Amino acid sequence: MDDNKVVVEFILNGKVQKVSVDPAHTLLKVLRDTLGLKGTKAGCEKGECGACTVLLDGKAVNSCLVLAPEVDGRRVVTIEDLQKGADLDPVQEAFLEEGAVQCGYCTPGMVMSARALLDENPDPEEREIKEALAGNLCRCTGYTRIIGAVARAARKKKSAKPGGR
Repeated sequence: MDDNKVVVEFILNGKVQKVSVDPAHTLLKVLRDTLGLKGTKAGCEKGECGACTVLLDGKAVNSCLVLAPEVDGRRVVTIEDLQKGADLDPVQEAFLEEGAVQCGYCTPGMVMSARALLDENPDPEEREIKEALAGNLCRCTGYTRIIGAVARAARKKKSAKPGGR
């Protein structure tokens, strides 16, 4: 092992990952460059746009602001984990149904922020949806359809059978 590297072991999308990384590298860099998961987007890389949002122990975080060693022993979920086979996550379905996807660059981060919100609060008010998405920027569309998609996903989740997502 290179003297400058550290071994980080964490659960990524339900599977244990053990990677040797430069301690100055971000989780974003590890996900995209080391592990090849391209769904998490590199936007501003300053924590201002939300394109790189993932769930860290169930909370939405900007992966560009998390140093790779900080995830040791923790649980990370990326956009790649939401779709199960041919089944989209209710948030993903709602984004499509509401037409809340334009270029798609911000979409993974928006979806992950929405997923974190709905996991914590399955029946959010519009104000709470706006607050949860406040760290995610979209340059292609107004936020009306995105907010509508999150509200639709909440309704889907509420009406889902027990044991569903």
